[in-house]
Amino acid sequence: MIKSKKRNATKNLSGGQAVVKCLIKEKVKHVFGLIGSSTMEVFDALYHEKKIKFIGVRDERTGTHMADGYARASNKPGVILAGQNGPGATNLITGIAQASAAFSPVVSIAGSYSTKEKVQDAFQGLDQQSLFKPITKKTWTIKDQKKIPKIFSNAFNLAMSPRRGPVQINLPRDILPKKAKLNIDQTKKSYESKSSLKAKNKDIKKAIKIILKSNKPVIVAGGGIKYTAKYKEVIKLAELLNIPIVTAAGHGDAIPFNYKLNAGQMGPRGNPVASKLVKKADVIIALGTRLGFNSTFYSYENINKKAKIIQVELEKKMLGRYFPITLGICADAATTTNQIYLEIKKQKSKLNIKNWTNDYLNERKIYLNNRESSNNLKKFPIQPKDLFKELRKVLPKNSAITLDAGTLCLQATDALKYFNPPSLFTPLDFGLVGFSFACGLGVKVACPDKTVVSLMGDGGFGMTISELSTAVQYKINTITIVMNNNSWGAEKAYQKDFFGKRYIGADIRSPEFHKVAQLYGAKGFNVNKVLEINHALKAALKCNKPAVINVNVDPKALYSFRRDSFKHRTK
Repeated sequence: MIKSKKRNATKNLSGGQAVVKCLIKEKVKHVFGLIGSSTMEVFDALYHEKKIKFIGVRDERTGTHMADGYARASNKPGVILAGQNGPGATNLITGIAQASAAFSPVVSIAGSYSTKEKVQDAFQGLDQQSLFKPITKKTWTIKDQKKIPKIFSNAFNLAMSPRRGPVQINLPRDILPKKAKLNIDQTKKSYESKSSLKAKNKDIKKAIKIILKSNKPVIVAGGGIKYTAKYKEVIKLAELLNIPIVTAAGHGDAIPFNYKLNAGQMGPRGNPVASKLVKKADVIIALGTRLGFNSTFYSYENINKKAKIIQVELEKKMLGRYFPITLGICADAATTTNQIYLEIKKQKSKLNIKNWTNDYLNERKIYLNNRESSNNLKKFPIQPKDLFKELRKVLPKNSAITLDAGTLCLQATDALKYFNPPSLFTPLDFGLVGFSFACGLGVKVACPDKTVVSLMGDGGFGMTISELSTAVQYKINTITIVMNNNSWGAEKAYQKDFFGKRYIGADIRSPEFHKVAQLYGAKGFNVNKVLEINHALKAALKCNKPAVINVNVDPKALYSFRRDSFKHRTK
């Protein structure tokens, strides 16, 4: 019977057909891509395959951001197909580098020049194998169509294996039309979505011993908690011991906003209450976080040098990479948290930290009250904090937020409310401008029932505005809020603070984005006053189309986030 199944599974397939059959095996439902002549056989096979929806994009870079957003939101691989070798492949680079920095499982596929040609003589010839190697977990160039099933299986498995990240598959154009008898077992995909790697019992006991001796403990929850959506494990431990929680920068959605022990995001991108906790803590329980750049700037100005750090991470080389640690545990963060919780509960141990936690609760209450007390409804021009306040009022709890880098978006990092992880998507340590809108489209495809709001500056939106046609064509109804200050805000802030206001290249002119949106077939709104934000947001939520809200914010509302990089400069 087994032999019969194998015989029936063997089919005479072209290379292009084999690629698509492999995607079906991996349960792929959506492919983002841009057609090209070198992979026409793949696209023809997609045409005949109704189980996969192809979403045609306008640029391979933004298509990769869509695949990245899809992957992060769905907990599944995001697939991008660049149809052309050479320039089609090089356009992927920024998106793949971004996915690598975010540990996002993107499976990137690109055409390549024929195996019969030398790279220097081929049309659009390029050594794509070497090009992608530094920014992927692994890159393959398939030179024999019989190897397509095995390599695709390995690629999907590797992308989803801890620590996750992008992979690249190059398809030489001459292997795609050739036929071969191939056996593609479509009964089981190649990867698992969940990790449950347990910590060793001896490490659990060591961790508990350190925690129970602390006077000012804090939990730092990062992406390892967020992307598993197992925040309840962290909350149980926090409740048991009455420990405040902070979240790593860019992962403010790891713990629901309305949980009382959640202080919000730490560090230079975060809020002062959360940041103070980490600066004062004597024990830091780092769960699924590297304590990386955006959270700490790798500086003891943002974390207590004397604190004992217990770090739980799936990637061994990240343990103690940026700060010396007292205990490193290579395991799944949520699983380990539950192990600690169960053992402490069994021991019936208590922590006497009432004053530490009560002080935090009072400071958090004052901070949030002050944040909501500002009343600038008639003020012009609009201040970013007033825009964020209106967003907090109007956006539904199921909202997903995507952010760009840049001074305005960085001010939004801890200014909004997140309830259902994952619901915050940022460039993280790659600091990419031009990410948010395209990422939001991918998030919406993965989670069609969520409200998806993308915040961008005018510069970043100008980079990616052509994807409005993708949004309209495929009815991907997100809301993009363009915080328009007519400048590259972060750089202008540095020129203002450190280079004597010698502005060069900082001021930019853009078309009226709300009118451009209308020309694409989307809805467009223009906002000049705080009073108009609420109405525009509510209208955008109801319009059942992709929407762009152009918000004219104060061009002087600039902030130098990286003051440490320029403090040696002379003004």
